[in-house]
Amino acid sequence: MENTKDLTEHSSRSERKRRDSFGMFDGYDSCSEDTSSSSSSEESEEEVAPLPSNLPIIKNNGQVYTYPDGKSGMATCEMCGMVGVRDAFYSKTKRFCSVSCSRSYSSNSKKASILARLQVTGKPPTKKAKVLQKQPLVAKLAAYAQYQATLQNQAKTKSAVSMEGFSWGNYINSNSFIAAPVTCFKHAPMGTCWGDISENVRVEVPNTDCSLPTKVFWIAGIVKLAGYNALLRYEGFENDSGLDFWCNICGSDIHPVGWCAASGKPLVPPRTIQHKYTNWKAFLVKRLTGAKTLPPDFSQKVSESMQYPFKPCMRVEVVDKRHLCRTRVAVVESVIGGRLRLVYEESEDRTDDFWCHMHSPLIHHIGWSRSIGHRFKRSDITKKQDGHFDTPPHLFAKVKEVDQSGEWFKEGMKLEAIDPLNLSTICVATIRKVLADGFLMIGIDGSEAADGSDWFCYHATSPSIFPVGFCEINMIELTPPRGYTKLPFKWFDYLRETGSIAAPVKLFNKDVPNHGFRVGMKLEAVDLMEPRLICVATVTRIIHRLLRIHFDGWEEEYDQWVDCESPDLYPVGWCQLTGYQLQPPASQSSRESQSGSSKQKKKAKSQQYKGHKKMTTLQLKEELMDGEDYNFLQGASDQESNGSANFYIKQEP
Repeated sequence: MENTKDLTEHSSRSERKRRDSFGMFDGYDSCSEDTSSSSSSEESEEEVAPLPSNLPIIKNNGQVYTYPDGKSGMATCEMCGMVGVRDAFYSKTKRFCSVSCSRSYSSNSKKASILARLQVTGKPPTKKAKVLQKQPLVAKLAAYAQYQATLQNQAKTKSAVSMEGFSWGNYINSNSFIAAPVTCFKHAPMGTCWGDISENVRVEVPNTDCSLPTKVFWIAGIVKLAGYNALLRYEGFENDSGLDFWCNICGSDIHPVGWCAASGKPLVPPRTIQHKYTNWKAFLVKRLTGAKTLPPDFSQKVSESMQYPFKPCMRVEVVDKRHLCRTRVAVVESVIGGRLRLVYEESEDRTDDFWCHMHSPLIHHIGWSRSIGHRFKRSDITKKQDGHFDTPPHLFAKVKEVDQSGEWFKEGMKLEAIDPLNLSTICVATIRKVLADGFLMIGIDGSEAADGSDWFCYHATSPSIFPVGFCEINMIELTPPRGYTKLPFKWFDYLRETGSIAAPVKLFNKDVPNHGFRVGMKLEAVDLMEPRLICVATVTRIIHRLLRIHFDGWEEEYDQWVDCESPDLYPVGWCQLTGYQLQPPASQSSRESQSGSSKQKKKAKSQQYKGHKKMTTLQLKEELMDGEDYNFLQGASDQESNGSANFYIKQEP
């Protein structure tokens, strides 16, 4: 595949040559001598911390030798790796066990094997490649590793440290959940270039089952994917899941196979299985031939996909959260993972803010409101502050061009729309004003302010508006106008009673992309009633391109209808990748104990929105003028889809 390296190309090389191509840390089997270097063996030995006494020294054949008295009475042959009594060794320096080893070492010093880089091109090692000594360094490291392992095991038996905080890995494993794949989120990092990263892909990762004084790596395979997170298992563990671990596949410590050899990093088997095989290189050759790994430029792609064009001090027009019928000027305060913290320009203490994604349909370039005829609150600030500058128009999300010259939406037409003040409901609505470039001002029937201060703006192609009958055919509860008594609600009767007409079905966006979401999938989602929060969430319903998002641990009344291409949905692991704070699920015990917590605040806010529907026009206007915060739907994506479906019933005559 395009985005993975096929290691099959190496199968044509000789077995001996391939055995030196994995960048393994020497000492677990013999190195071949079919390559040469001018570097000396002495130059390759890394500095190692002093070894404690009575440590076992591991030889290639698996036999174990120990220091008998804790003193330097033993020595290791630098040629064959034999461990024995120091006084019995040959030469003054006691470096070799025999005359033959001394002579062999001298003649082969310039032919010591170099571990070649593992890469498809098969390039030979560079001149900077290190020549690894046969045994002494490895013997010391192995002994030191066993010593450290013993100390760690003793410490673990004394006290078990419990991990605090939410863990996606534990949450998914304990409940057998499935996460939405990264490819479902085109706006997220790697969303469009994830490729075929899947189970069984091999990577090089830090070896945490090894307590050497230096950082070492080993190869692991993906057992399960959950968004950006992968459950990994070290090579050699077969069906043993005892040391499986979760990590973010886009993290800085995850590399394609071959990275260690190319970077001069050691590959060391986990200590739990280090005696399982005598020839680890041969084992890796067998396991990795024909396997897939990450693309060589994977980390570069991750870095590039996390570069965002919006910068602090940029000025934008954004919806006024206190008067959703108009926009205001705001300044980008910070950018996290493409999400913008916007501070309204008139906020003196810079606390009057609004969170949204840079691709949100709620933000626009300076001058947008005037160009389409949208209401706009003029700033009391007569000139831009020093350092602030207008955001270039091309950085904003583009909406699909529409032709308003023919049959088009008209004022007074009826439709169904997601209520931006209560995102769990789809309501009976009316087009109140037709703006330029396909934008519409819409009001919820039965709860509108006389001056239109609670109208909201959707584009004609927005997936948050629907033709009459959409809820009925898709078995969604439609919220009737406040005070309407003829229940159950029937559109035909309502249109006749109000003397209204339904907006033509053909004017609505009927494109349904192949989004890839399935019911039950886990993800991270913005709470659009409190858009600074991103929570653990689940897809509970799918109606074509419309998703019902449930926030884990909360009641269904807090669910939200969101478009499948909403920039407010993210893969599992997005918060960890970007450094954004994730809100964990609310357990029943925690909900019951949170008497003064955000739970009650959230419920109070929800009740406020519900109470909003019962207010008189005067009360609503006074409430808005008092500056009560309202947050609006941000989940409508107007991007063109790659599929289509006619999913609306015909209008009744």
